[in-house]
Amino acid sequence: MDWQSSSSQLRKKIRAVRADNFESLALEVFHHQFRYNPLYRAYVQLLHIDAEKVQKLSEIPFLPIQFFKTHTIQTGDWKPELFFSSSGTGKAPTNSRHAVRSVDWYLEMTENIFQTFYGQLEDFCVLALLPAYLERQGSSLVLMAQHFIDRSQHPRSGFFLYNYPELLEVVRECQATKTAFLLLGVSFALWELSEQFPENLNNGIIMETGGMKGRRKEITREELHRILQDAFQVSAIHSEYGMTELFSQAYSEGNGLFHPAPTMRILTRELTDPLCQQRAGKTGAINIIDLANLDTISFIATDDVGRVYEDGSFEVLGRMDSSDIRGCNLLLY
Repeated sequence: MDWQSSSSQLRKKIRAVRADNFESLALEVFHHQFRYNPLYRAYVQLLHIDAEKVQKLSEIPFLPIQFFKTHTIQTGDWKPELFFSSSGTGKAPTNSRHAVRSVDWYLEMTENIFQTFYGQLEDFCVLALLPAYLERQGSSLVLMAQHFIDRSQHPRSGFFLYNYPELLEVVRECQATKTAFLLLGVSFALWELSEQFPENLNNGIIMETGGMKGRRKEITREELHRILQDAFQVSAIHSEYGMTELFSQAYSEGNGLFHPAPTMRILTRELTDPLCQQRAGKTGAINIIDLANLDTISFIATDDVGRVYEDGSFEVLGRMDSSDIRGCNLLLY
């Protein structure tokens, strides 16, 4: 079977992935990527791992996320439609770049994942407060938000920069008509909104995506959420966990506890031994399996530090000391 046929079959399986067949499908994806991704194959071989003997998730090697800064990662032979790029902070010498074989595949995944957690996008007025992301090229978050806006079909859905009064006018209209709204915002902009226009924002979901971008003093997510809850008079602030290197997202309905997409599995590894996975409940560096990354790499060793629980939910507690600060995730957890 050639890589195109293999990829086509795996896409169908990924669309229908369930918790009870996740491991077997992840192993299929591993063998597919070992065979058709030269960089990953070389990495596995340098670790002296016999791919044919890999039969469990715990035996799959995870590619360090830094490779997205130095290589174009591809499984198969295809021409990228575009590249996602991380924003960085100006401190990192090179930002991450993620080649995208199919924009439609990415948008299909993001839509399905969101609707798994929150229901149909058509039921929301989608308000995207993402000023820093709109001011640069290559943001996967902006592309996702644009798709959500398009799918919502609400006439007042849209992007907002620093026009906070206009944003609040739309929110009030939604409240008056009992229309659910999704306010998806970068952290520093939501903080500014809460300071300048504290107002009851019930009847909707307020979701932060991280990202102080050097604009504000760094505070913990818990502190930020408390500020926003008090200002907007809501019981919880939701969060989205995603990054340039992932096609899948995880969501939190509050309290910093994230639930991964059906296409996603979070594991942790020992901080001092990158090849040693650890049991649930222990703090470690985060490894991510993202089956939606079929055409690049699905097994990524990140620089985030966190804790995974028995039910698959997880917390993000910070970053490893030696890692670059990422523009999309500057909160101190």
